Amino acid sequence: MMRSSMDGEEFGEDEQEDEDEDEFATYVFDGDELVEGENDPSMRLYLDSADIQEMKKWADTGMFYGCTTNPTLLKRSGVHCTLPSIRQLTRHAFELDIQELQLQAWGDTVAEMYSCALDLAELDTRVVVKVPITMEGIQTAKRLVNDGVPVTFTAVYSVHQVITALSVGAHYVAPYFGRMGDAGKDAVSDVAAMQGIIDMSTECSGEVRLLVASIRSADEIAQLATQGCNTFTISPEVAQQLVSDPLTEAATNLFDEHAREMGSIGQ
Repeated sequence: MMRSSMDGEEFGEDEQEDEDEDEFATYVFDGDELVEGENDPSMRLYLDSADIQEMKKWADTGMFYGCTTNPTLLKRSGVHCTLPSIRQLTRHAFELDIQELQLQAWGDTVAEMYSCALDLAELDTRVVVKVPITMEGIQTAKRLVNDGVPVTFTAVYSVHQVITALSVGAHYVAPYFGRMGDAGKDAVSDVAAMQGIIDMSTECSGEVRLLVASIRSADEIAQLATQGCNTFTISPEVAQQLVSDPLTEAATNLFDEHAREMGSIGQ
């Protein structure tokens, strides 16, 4: 990916129309390339972890479209928040059966964050760059969008921030569901409203996904799915809940017991 300048260019009428049409196109990954595609309403799960062993374990299930990380998760997993360390993590991640890796940019200024974001985007065409929805993050995101870099706005807490994300042209908007509840907000109602704004937006035509983060349980995913949410990033602990149920385990044990009695198991 080439770094591009922010210099403007003049367009003819036809070229401008094409540019407008492309601005809110839906993009999907074809192999290792981000390409324009049809609107995709399918369920999409991400593993929220920088632990490569957890990534491998859950990638093998086929449940996860990709993985999301941030400096906090890097620190928790013993991965240095440096470009060489993240380059190695990215290489290992894409050796697994995932389509996308979301990496968070950092920096005290717009210039620093933008430079970091470009470095992350250049690691692989399947990387999506995360930026906080602050003034610096918004300015960084607009530059990245102009460069054709897919962007996730993270640390979203309020419904009105979705409007900001839509206006900039982000691909994902990540509300912190659990932390919203901790702060005394009606998290279910607010996240449902965020999803509603995205669904009703004629500009994005379904391109933007609400990537619900800070999920504490599988039941929260099910509850939000009834509100139209279809994209979640979850910890390995919550992932385990998605594949676990005491009644299912009891039924499976009974099947195995009867199969064993008939000599089908343990021979």
